[in-house]
Amino acid sequence: MTYNPFLKFHWTLAHGRSVELGSRGVLMAIINVTPDSFSDGGRFASTAAAVTQGKRCLDDGAEILDVGGESTRPDAAPVSAEEEQRRILPVIAALARETDALISVDTYRAETARLAVEAGAHIVNDVHGLQREPDIANVAAQTGAGLCIMHTGRDRQKLGDVVADQFQFLDRSLEIAAEAGVERERIVLDPGFGFAKDTDENVELMARFAELHRFERPFLVGTSRKRFLGAVTGREPAERDAATAATTALLRIAGAAIFRVHDVANSRDALMMADAMLSAKKR
Repeated sequence: MTYNPFLKFHWTLAHGRSVELGSRGVLMAIINVTPDSFSDGGRFASTAAAVTQGKRCLDDGAEILDVGGESTRPDAAPVSAEEEQRRILPVIAALARETDALISVDTYRAETARLAVEAGAHIVNDVHGLQREPDIANVAAQTGAGLCIMHTGRDRQKLGDVVADQFQFLDRSLEIAAEAGVERERIVLDPGFGFAKDTDENVELMARFAELHRFERPFLVGTSRKRFLGAVTGREPAERDAATAATTALLRIAGAAIFRVHDVANSRDALMMADAMLSAKKR
């Protein structure tokens, strides 16, 4: 039977939570507790500001809040584990205490992931695809957290074909997860738009997105305000929300399940239209 990305699937997460994927798109809001993120660095660097922003995103339609304490832009200064934890753990604890949100921790560090789940996070989102600190897979297995594994082209030789490179990298990541005992049903994949991919590669990856369903896993996508949107539209990061919403609709129609965005409200409207169209096609 051919994998259908639009069938209802319950993604099982830590702390007894789950979220329905497949039959509808789900929005994940970006909560950057950093001074130097490419789009909104410094706006939510304090615990109070980050928690307020998280609540605002929930009001706008987000179901997942992705909290990160280290910028992933290519020229960002590295952050120590201690500093990362100082930034994000109070935010995660406050959001877990004050809201019913699903909380994701954006980290590649195993110890940060462990402490974040203890503080109330339900999902571990690793932009290095388990291949920088493989022990993070053990944390996911031991805590029962949902695990998002992202593709990256950084610090390695990529294959010439953009989709073949997805399979080469993510197959290895899935092996690491399996060796750690992470249940396959807890895994979501992310093709890593913008991570060591030029404009042509990102656009081709969107055009060929359906080929990724051979993984038979739900996909999270993060195109929000990325550089390739600026290359296509000529707009600066703060002006790329319309292009982000367009990619939300296009990738939902192509079968993506979760959409990681800065501006929740605009992408919510785009997602509602895409889901309405998909529903009409089924009738």
